[in-house]
Amino acid sequence: MSTQPKAKSRIFQAVHEGANDLYRLGFIDKRRMAHYDMMCLAPQDYDAGKVRALRDRLRLSQAALADVLGASASTVRKWEAGDKHPSGPSRRLLDILDRKGIEAVL
Repeated sequence: MSTQPKAKSRIFQAVHEGANDLYRLGFIDKRRMAHYDMMCLAPQDYDAGKVRALRDRLRLSQAALADVLGASASTVRKWEAGDKHPSGPSRRLLDILDRKGIEAVL
């Protein structure tokens, strides 16, 4: 399910590629690379299918996912029905959950 997120701009893409090369060569650690990921990469968009697939992969109910995100269960239900789309902090948290798992946000 995880796809490579896109950079926020061409400049951020160049910075991220440089940081990735440094990480690959061992000059920066995993924590610093995670910082570059958060700084340079835009969170991906989540449609109804992606939200449902992520929730299934994490083995969470709609209410449990809502708890983790600080949203209401009805909001998660609307995302999965396609009536609404996650944005802002919710989209960022979904991206973190997708890339790093639930342990990263608990």
